[in-house]
Amino acid sequence: QVIPKEYSYTWYGVSYQQQAGNATSVLAFLFGLVMIFLVLAGQFEMWRLPLVVIMGIPFALFGAGVILLTRGLTDDLYFQISLITLLGLSAKNAILITEFAVEHWRDGKTTVEAVLIAARQRFRPIIMTSLAFIIGALPLAFAHGANSNAEHSVGTGIIGGMLGSTFIATIFIPLFFVVIMGKKQPSKDDD
Repeated sequence: QVIPKEYSYTWYGVSYQQQAGNATSVLAFLFGLVMIFLVLAGQFEMWRLPLVVIMGIPFALFGAGVILLTRGLTDDLYFQISLITLLGLSAKNAILITEFAVEHWRDGKTTVEAVLIAARQRFRPIIMTSLAFIIGALPLAFAHGANSNAEHSVGTGIIGGMLGSTFIATIFIPLFFVVIMGKKQPSKDDD
């Protein structure tokens, strides 16, 4: 049977809320990135160093997306909330390396020496904090009972994002630091 032309359809309930909230999720994510950039620009007292941290975030998003597809879950509102959470969590790993690299760089080391020393010094704390967060999110990823689908989305997104951030971004952050900082030596303005 064919529906008459006078009839139409629309989303209703939770489906309507998700459709209406998609633009809001993108805005929240973009505002999160801007806030990370501004806070880090103030912390590092340089405009280019926050780029090192922000360049590590796509690895967390990649990890979250891969594990979401692997588990056969959908990109729902709860998964999008986990992505906003991953902004801060993946930035934490990059900040640990970048902050120490800047400190060694200001002490007179070259950019390559500074970032390699920082990566060696901060590797264990990055692994420990990320592993603790991944283990803490496991009950969400494997929850049972009421509201378990929402918990699966949040937990799975966080676990995948942290795996991507820890095991992929940690390798690339030193490279990004060297590319962004170049061969520039610390000046009196950077102190």
